[in-house]
Amino acid sequence: IDSLLFVCNAFIYALNATAKFVATPEGTALAYGSLVFMALLPIFFGALRSVTCSKSKNAADMPETITSRDAARFPIIASCTLFGLYLFFKVFSQEYINLLLSVYFFVLGVLALSHTMSPLMSRIFPASFPNKQYQLLFTQGSGESKEEIVNYEFDTKNLVCLLISSVVGVWYLLKKHWIANNLFGLAFALNGVELLHLNNVSTGCILLGGLFIYDVFWVFGTNVMVTVAKSFEAPIKLVFPQDLLEKGLEASNFAMLGLGDIVIPGIFIALLLRFDVSLNKNSRTYFYSSFLAYIFGLGLTIFVMHTFKHAQPALLYLVPACVGFPVIIALFKGELTEMFRAELVLAGKHVSEHAFAFLFL
Repeated sequence: IDSLLFVCNAFIYALNATAKFVATPEGTALAYGSLVFMALLPIFFGALRSVTCSKSKNAADMPETITSRDAARFPIIASCTLFGLYLFFKVFSQEYINLLLSVYFFVLGVLALSHTMSPLMSRIFPASFPNKQYQLLFTQGSGESKEEIVNYEFDTKNLVCLLISSVVGVWYLLKKHWIANNLFGLAFALNGVELLHLNNVSTGCILLGGLFIYDVFWVFGTNVMVTVAKSFEAPIKLVFPQDLLEKGLEASNFAMLGLGDIVIPGIFIALLLRFDVSLNKNSRTYFYSSFLAYIFGLGLTIFVMHTFKHAQPALLYLVPACVGFPVIIALFKGELTEMFRAELVLAGKHVSEHAFAFLFL
């Protein structure tokens, strides 16, 4: 999924650090409770859909595979991307950069939201609905040398999803409303968890470990993350107003959570669900333990942030929780070796360096 979702995996730190208002206890509880709930939705449903995705025979629906080599490179690539954005915002006009990003995310958001809605629409439409099939084919050359550039099959239901998603996209483009932002953000997160597959648990540990260091360094070691966070306008975060009770839908004082803090732990949790399925024991022990660990880690982040009155990089708490809990359970069950040796991607497209580099912006 070629979307700018990652450099902001620590934006829960940088963006919340810019809020200089005093929220009521009720407003704060509602905002952070809503953020936690919204973060859980794409992880839970994205993990379930990742199991179906891994069994797909359609080449277009196959997941992107993240290998240990990709995982080891990614913190470096993400760091270069983050610093590159920092330099861009220092040299060029912030207004024009964000205009380009808005158009870019409009296109990506419409496609991501349409893909997210597609299974739901298939259940809503009655069997009598005239669902016609279409094919978009673009080729190069002729005769035996003809080469397919684009070959995309879709139906009437997909067009309806695209139309609804386009309405949300125009709403976001014109108003930048927080609800439209969240619809796009949830779609990006769900698609990321569903379509980005780690090939084994070892790769997941390398990825999370590297991003743990990345998160701590760029948040606590420099002002780069804060500067980019203040300048970057795109649906790469979930937001919820802390003054909703006072101002309703026009509220403007937001608590925020970066999508990287959802997608990265999410693809590891989805991996553990596929491991549960591979054991053929009719049990989802590792999935539920890691899911509960994520809730614990995110709750701990919020608790520490409010206790010390200083925003925190979420992966500092999420990575030890999401990795530690399942590993301890596997150790007690005697399945630790099996967990780390299992290859859980049978087929899939290798994730491109370009797509992977921009995953978390």
